[in-house]
Amino acid sequence: MFLERTGKSSSCWAVLRMAAFLILATASLAAQGSSLYTKWINYTPANGFPKGEVYCVTVDGDRVWAGTRDGLVLLENGSVKKVFTTKDGLAGHAVMSVAVDKQTGDVWIATFGGLSRYSGGQFKNYTNLTSGLANDLVYGVAVQGKYVWVATTAGVNRLDTYTGTWSIFNESNAPFEEPWTYDISVTADRIYFAVWGSGVLSYDPEHNSWKPYSDPDGEMELVLYRNQGLIHNVVSSVSYNPGTKTFWASTYFGLSSYDGRNWHNYLTKDSGIVSNFVNAVRSRGNEVWACTQKGLSELNTSTNTWTTYQPDAKTGRGKILVTHPDGRTERIGSSTTLAHNYILNIAFQGDDLWVATAQGLSHGILQPHKEQ
Repeated sequence: MFLERTGKSSSCWAVLRMAAFLILATASLAAQGSSLYTKWINYTPANGFPKGEVYCVTVDGDRVWAGTRDGLVLLENGSVKKVFTTKDGLAGHAVMSVAVDKQTGDVWIATFGGLSRYSGGQFKNYTNLTSGLANDLVYGVAVQGKYVWVATTAGVNRLDTYTGTWSIFNESNAPFEEPWTYDISVTADRIYFAVWGSGVLSYDPEHNSWKPYSDPDGEMELVLYRNQGLIHNVVSSVSYNPGTKTFWASTYFGLSSYDGRNWHNYLTKDSGIVSNFVNAVRSRGNEVWACTQKGLSELNTSTNTWTTYQPDAKTGRGKILVTHPDGRTERIGSSTTLAHNYILNIAFQGDDLWVATAQGLSHGILQPHKEQ
């Protein structure tokens, strides 16, 4: 009889222990997904930032570089330190991309007037007439060791900073359908390019070989459902994630990813992305951030959960929409929000976000989410 009671008691305690474990596990999972960007600091003319569009943003340690339609902005310790314009020696007014050489500290700036290098407090400019630059309309720039890669409307340039030698890649020597190149993502052994009309191109410098990734048949719907390739050939940006060995491509018709074996495509009708018109994509860890014309959408690839951040034009507050894998949606408000819902680019600084919008720069700070 004693043994029988002990058995029942042990069974009861086992159930209680299991229940306690499930409660703790649930709480732990909730905690992991409970942090949101509900604190935003915006930079506009009110605090010394140029008016209008911010095309790009780059984090350089404690410094942040922002490219605007009216120059290059340097921020330090949360404040605007300097706005560089053509009067200071910048090649062009509109700054489309910024890359920092970690070895030398040089800052490379893509403008609509040529390429600029800022070093030792001085600008040196490269244009089509004064260098081997293919075109003065420069959309992207990236540093890979001694090489500086440049995306222009007339193809891709590579500058060897040791020798000063320029190389040009376009439809004459690479698989470009159109030479108009928007963006560059550099890895240890590959360079990925976002090309208008040509999809994504990758270059293997060791073997001097190119590989195109494109919409295989030109039919978006077929590719979408079968996930057989890039969703569209008009690619606005590309971002390689070394942790997952996946590149992400943003297009004006949806978002695509490729991990070396499988394609995945995302549209508003079958995912939580807020718009199919994606200006840029950036990926880190298990996060993918899509900069769209209707807000900033983030996909957590571990949980398959989408989170979208938008400003409410009527109230000035923030709207956050969390879309769960089972289709459930959670709507959350925040007292501060992005400067504008038209998002052009994004950069990461630790857990913080720096977001380029059509009406200023936004700094997002991760905050614990308290259930309402």
